[in-house]
Amino acid sequence: MSGTGTQDDPWQLTTAPGSSAYTMYRDESADPPALVCQVGSTTLRYHLRAVDDLHAWLLAQGDWVPLGAADEKKPAAAGSVEAWGRDEANPVGGWYGLRPGFRGRFGMYLPPLLEALGLVELTHDARNNRVRALPSA
Repeated sequence: MSGTGTQDDPWQLTTAPGSSAYTMYRDESADPPALVCQVGSTTLRYHLRAVDDLHAWLLAQGDWVPLGAADEKKPAAAGSVEAWGRDEANPVGGWYGLRPGFRGRFGMYLPPLLEALGLVELTHDARNNRVRALPSA
């Protein structure tokens, strides 16, 4: 992975299937602190704590979990990363996405970042990718 995760030097990432490139960076000055995801001309924002929270949840699952990426207005597959990223029982009490209308795709854009940070193992198939946590160092 290239980039340091700042606005001036964002992480350069690719979706699990390798079909789309995007960037992400930390915006710790935002309220709440955010991960800013730039996909073409579209900007998505997620709670910054999603990195640690998602890793902890994946560790608790103990096995492969489907990504289940879906737009905000589409249902997320039960038991998927996407479903957890919207669930009222998660640590933020609902959506990790911060921008209404652009809160989905959590399962598309967060797992590749966690993989680049060495926190998870991710499959890279054309469809139906899965993720599992690597133990904390």
